Amino acid sequence: MTDTPAQPNNPLHGMTLEKIVTELADYYGWEGLGERINIRCFKLDPSVGSSLKFLRKTPWAREKVESLYLFMLRDQRRAAQSL
Repeated sequence: MTDTPAQPNNPLHGMTLEKIVTELADYYGWEGLGERINIRCFKLDPSVGSSLKFLRKTPWAREKVESLYLFMLRDQRRAAQSL
């Protein structure tokens, strides 16, 4: 069994896709998510379950979701620093 190296500077390390989608939906709302990433699972009857099913099969969409998540984290850090 090989140990995976620690990735202290990788904000996606240890994050599940479900947690990422849930946090994005909480932050932007489903409508906002659909505006930022134009995929049906965010626009038509959105749910975490349907999104996960699609994103697990679609690497390009998953990359967009992960990129938006990283952007959201940066945005939250900037907002916290400006307080």
